[in-house]
Amino acid sequence: MALMAIYFISSCSRKLHVTDSTREVVVYPPPPDTARIQYLTSISNSAQITKRQSAFKDYVVGKGAVQIINKPYGIHARKGKIYICDVDLKGLEIIDLTKNSFEYFIPTGYGSLKLPINCFTDDRNFLYVADAGRMQIVVFDQNLKYVNAIGGEKDFKPSDVFVANEKIWVANIKGGIHVYDQNTLQILFVFPKYEPGEKGNIYQPTNLWVTEEDVYVSDFGEFNVKVFSLDGKYKRTIGSYGSLLGQFVRPKGIAVDKESNLYVVDGGFEICQVFNKEGALMMHFGGPYKGPGDMWLPVKVTIDYENGEYFKKYVDPRYEIDYLVFVTNQYGPDKVNVYGFIKHGKN
Repeated sequence: MALMAIYFISSCSRKLHVTDSTREVVVYPPPPDTARIQYLTSISNSAQITKRQSAFKDYVVGKGAVQIINKPYGIHARKGKIYICDVDLKGLEIIDLTKNSFEYFIPTGYGSLKLPINCFTDDRNFLYVADAGRMQIVVFDQNLKYVNAIGGEKDFKPSDVFVANEKIWVANIKGGIHVYDQNTLQILFVFPKYEPGEKGNIYQPTNLWVTEEDVYVSDFGEFNVKVFSLDGKYKRTIGSYGSLLGQFVRPKGIAVDKESNLYVVDGGFEICQVFNKEGALMMHFGGPYKGPGDMWLPVKVTIDYENGEYFKKYVDPRYEIDYLVFVTNQYGPDKVNVYGFIKHGKN
């Protein structure tokens, strides 16, 4: 088993090829296979986002302090903005790609955060933060003003939140998936209703992703991902415990693209595995940190179809990028890895 684990991790090696004198390109899988993922860049501090001041302005007003991403967990991208939950900051980093701005969001008063794990924004640009310390989902409006909070009960510890179909879907690490009305914030139902030992039971839900047809739940307690219908009926399981390809030891964040391909971050192997809609393993990328593209205790993955234009300069000219994939790393020099799914490879 140990030898298999070593093979599993080492097989994530990538191919580096130089396109000019200053930059090398990282793709997965390596040749001779067709490349599907390109590592584009990483984000760890404000200097990588904001426009640099002139030397004269530095002399007059002083150099602006560089703000760092401390210990990221959840990440969400929408309409030109990237929201990063930072458990050390007790707040979020908010990156506005349209304005090249990087700001800390540390709310006070009723909106104060204790342990922000994951977040999501809806069509109104309302921000929902899953705070495992407050044991609540904390809601802010489009101006980041506190609106309300959901939960607070003894057996409620939210670890993820997703807004879809006019509902707020919450992974409660202490007991299933809680579904609320988006407008009234009232509880609608909780699922699943299966008993321990049954296939549909969730032992420790940590992350979720909702599509037009399904709810995907990362079950850390049983080392797999379970798929349910929108009304909470069990459909299938993807993965299992182990060190073979397609298995998990520490499944964390999950994301699903428009083709129903499932991305699963594994904090143990420090990789991200990709499964097709039938649940078969397609590929994996990342690997224990040795350099750009690798991961260091990754915890969250998200998919973004809206903001690819802001990362075009990193795309190798032989490829076209269909969508972005963000992965957060709690440790190491690269706190947020940015990858692109290659639409047309020209190897």
